[in-house]
Amino acid sequence: MRPSPLQNRVDPYGEIHATAERGLFYGNRGGRFHRDDQTLGTSRWKSKQWITCLCAFKNRHNVVFGKRYTDLFFLDEPTALAAGHRPCFECRRDRALAYRRAVDPTGALRAGDLDRRLDAERRDGRAKRIHALQIDDLPDGAIYAEGAQAFAIRGAQVLPWSFAGYRAPAPRARDRRVACLTPPTSLAALSAGYAPEWHPSAPFP
Repeated sequence: MRPSPLQNRVDPYGEIHATAERGLFYGNRGGRFHRDDQTLGTSRWKSKQWITCLCAFKNRHNVVFGKRYTDLFFLDEPTALAAGHRPCFECRRDRALAYRRAVDPTGALRAGDLDRRLDAERRDGRAKRIHALQIDDLPDGAIYAEGAQAFAIRGAQVLPWSFAGYRAPAPRARDRRVACLTPPTSLAALSAGYAPEWHPSAPFP
């Protein structure tokens, strides 16, 4: 009998679910917040350092939901950015530097500065902070919500999101406000040319 999946898969709202799919990226929220029986209580983060990592790095091995971190998984990078995570400065250093340059070309912002900004932008108390924005102004890689369904923007299309991948695209609407899930700092990075890594199910624009 196969064991039940752990509650460690993150959706674009930042919520954590139990599902068999794993996705392209790994990450954490600054430490361990799961219990000894590998279940979650009410906590959903340990610190403001919400990062997106590689699933394999320097042949390191880690027990999922072990002693160090509450291990999380994401469909792809647009998903992780929408949830409020940023690239890791260790295992994804080149990508993290590109993200920081896109947000702040002066290089003055440090990792901790990004973490504090994103923390203020991604949540309203314990709830997800929603940003009401014009869909025309959203860059490729941004994710917005209509009810319980999240959509990723790619070119002239929007891609319905699911844990298994993106579903059939639809034309991108124009001239209306939407409930954007991606925090403004990550929107700024995407608008300035930061190219997120998409799941293979996302068609090219």
